[in-house]
Amino acid sequence: MARKRFRNFTIAAILFMSLVAIVITGFGTGGFGGLSSLSGNGSPTGNELARVGSVAITTDQANTQFNADFRQLRQRLPNAQITEFLNQGGFEGAVDRLIAIEALRQFAQAKGIIVTRAMIDTAITTSPDFQFARIGNNFDNNIFQRALQQAGVSVEEVRSEFGRQLLQRQLLEPIEAGYTVPLGVGQAYATVPLEQRTGMIGVVPVGAIERSLNPGEAEVAAYYQRWRDRFAVPERRVIKYALIGPDQISIAAPTDAEIGAVYANTPRYQAGQIRTLESVNFGSAASAQADANAFAQRVRGGTGFRQAAQAAGRGDAYARRANQTQRDFATLVTPDIAAQAFQAQQGAIIGPVRSQLGWVVVRVETASAGQPLASVRADIVREIERRKRRAAINALVSQLEQQIDEGTSFEDVARGAHLTVVTTPPITAQGQLSNGQAWPQVSADLRALLPAAFDMDPDDSRAQVPAIEEGARYALLGIDRSEPAAPPPLAEIRDRVRSQLIRRTALVRARQIADAIAARVNGGMPLAQAFAQAGLPLPPPQSITARRLDIMTRQAPESLQLFFRLRPGTAAVVAAPNSGGWMVAAPTQSLRTPAATPQSGEEARQQLAQAAPSEAESLLLRAMGKSIGVQRNNAAIHAERLRIAATMGATPQ
Repeated sequence: MARKRFRNFTIAAILFMSLVAIVITGFGTGGFGGLSSLSGNGSPTGNELARVGSVAITTDQANTQFNADFRQLRQRLPNAQITEFLNQGGFEGAVDRLIAIEALRQFAQAKGIIVTRAMIDTAITTSPDFQFARIGNNFDNNIFQRALQQAGVSVEEVRSEFGRQLLQRQLLEPIEAGYTVPLGVGQAYATVPLEQRTGMIGVVPVGAIERSLNPGEAEVAAYYQRWRDRFAVPERRVIKYALIGPDQISIAAPTDAEIGAVYANTPRYQAGQIRTLESVNFGSAASAQADANAFAQRVRGGTGFRQAAQAAGRGDAYARRANQTQRDFATLVTPDIAAQAFQAQQGAIIGPVRSQLGWVVVRVETASAGQPLASVRADIVREIERRKRRAAINALVSQLEQQIDEGTSFEDVARGAHLTVVTTPPITAQGQLSNGQAWPQVSADLRALLPAAFDMDPDDSRAQVPAIEEGARYALLGIDRSEPAAPPPLAEIRDRVRSQLIRRTALVRARQIADAIAARVNGGMPLAQAFAQAGLPLPPPQSITARRLDIMTRQAPESLQLFFRLRPGTAAVVAAPNSGGWMVAAPTQSLRTPAATPQSGEEARQQLAQAAPSEAESLLLRAMGKSIGVQRNNAAIHAERLRIAATMGATPQ
């Protein structure tokens, strides 16, 4: 029975992995998939995002495909984040995938390209994914259906998916198999990275404009009102707290009796109470006692303890234990044997004596000399004081918590314990003020208390006593009031608002100047002259010479990438790094290598040959969609993407 259960579990596990490959990652050359992807599995539900012919693509289908695509991505990139996947177009890609699948299905249907039930059955029974259901040359349908039932997947769903796979193979694989790239194309492509361009790139920095701006109070106020949500700060709380630690309690000085008790009960202080012990266990066999006696006689006769153990064939039973107390050693042997070992002199041989594990011989290798009370008295005093402080602090904490439970207010608890209360201004969970700056008086203690302060219910007036250092330092903690996330008053952040207004205005004007410069260049004026006629002092543009290979083999600046996208003699504008202004790129000359070497041409041809089938497949699917008729509701797609981002707590990009 257990074996049968294990077999069922194994089949279910294999089927699950198979369905991950089939249902989630998709089939065929295009990697399409998803059991809910196409029509034919019931009426689609959700808002309509697109229409292919007369078939709707809905939000429910798109969300299913989006999640499936992300799971497929995570199989290749385990550290991939779904928010990043969404921001990089993952949801739009899922919609495009569904449109392509449905267009392919309808195109095949219109052209009379079909998949028969027999073709589907053959594909299923010969699929490596369902190897577990084959016994010899026969496919066991009962095993197959039981496994599907355990996985929660119907036979019709699997048939539908295999049918789509076969359609894709019939329509797309011939395109891929027959696609070749001529050598001449490869040779032409191989010369592209060798292209060299010369020209100039100039920058219109915002700093040159910011210094000339001086907005009035009305402009600052208007900007604040228009963009007030951008200045919102997180929830802020006025926190009150009082530290509880060594400075808040008093203890009695250690007495001679307390010092003496600690000294007497600390083995390392006592002569002979810390020992290094050797032992050999001879077991419980009939000859064990006699063997142990013979061993003990050899050791007492001067043979080394370990040497004698090896000579007696008991080297594996030899043990040496350093820094043992009597209590430690008693757990390894018996209390009686431990007592004998700690009463004996250094060098003494104990035994043979019988333990729970057999006959044992023990040797006292070393016995500590101990430490006089006078030499350790200061250490003992410090230890007693530490214990008393900890006990007093814990007692005070327990007393305060009891008062809180009885309904005593924060102020009365603090007053009764003579605690010093600190009250903060409204600060965030990061200790920042409404102007975004850190409160200068945020101490290490307060920073440690901030998580607890923001976990408290602001509507509950009861204090708490969280630990700063467990057992040693605590704090009485309360919330005076809570201010919800909102823009602070303009008066508190005026300088910040004014700076942003100046930066934003300067960026707009800098873009206008950069666009005007680019327009002059596009009208035939050299870039250096266009910069000189900009109407304000600007840094002169810099000459540049670069190869296209520079932007293909490393992360090149956006201005350099633009430099290679433009035709020589034209100019365009791109943002400068860190919102520092705008850059104008103007290539003036392009030089290309007339011919590639045969080797580089063949390498380029092979690279193109790898990418070309996918490109051809994409073009064919697009043509299918055009022939069927595709209508995309871009507004609905964008709205659904924003809704997904909101549920993830992500910022849409």
